[in-house]
Amino acid sequence: MTQIKICGLKTIEDVDAVNEFNPDYIGFIFVSDRKRYIEPDKAYELKKALNPSIKAVGVFINEEIDKVVEISERGIMDVIQLHGTEDNDYISELRRRVNKPIFKAIRVDSSEDIKKASASLADTVLFDCGIGGTGKTFDWSLLSEFNKPFFLAGGLNCDNVSEALKLSPMGLDVSSGVETDGKKDKEKIKRFISLVRKEDLKND
Repeated sequence: MTQIKICGLKTIEDVDAVNEFNPDYIGFIFVSDRKRYIEPDKAYELKKALNPSIKAVGVFINEEIDKVVEISERGIMDVIQLHGTEDNDYISELRRRVNKPIFKAIRVDSSEDIKKASASLADTVLFDCGIGGTGKTFDWSLLSEFNKPFFLAGGLNCDNVSEALKLSPMGLDVSSGVETDGKKDKEKIKRFISLVRKEDLKND
């Protein structure tokens, strides 16, 4: 079954919505200059209200490893997602200090980026068009060169989710595609998850 991540949660209403429709993951953005940034204290409170079956992902961009470890040790997240230029040395050091799965986002501009992803030491790679939450897609045909499980992100929404599933991703990561006027939209979350689950049943 295709895994689903709803990224960029900020409010208790967001948590209530995902608890009702039960994606596999949610994302907290710990990047202070992003519009979906959430303070760790607030994320901690939301994590306590989150259905325990839903894993929380903490998203960082080129953060100092000490800071990532500090936030991780507070019990806010189950998975660490790196969305910057973090290399394999960074991932190795982080893994030495934190016993959590690591997702590495890869910006896709060319086939060279796919080769880079193949060499990543992260547990899972996530392909995106750049910094998350922009609502833009990249050239999905480039993914034909990749033969490992991956998450797909960047510009996903209810209109293109069926096309995205033809790529057989391990998971889909959506943020702006389930928002209205910059806020998470409960009905869009419901529809997105329903469409993914419906396609999964058709392909069983």
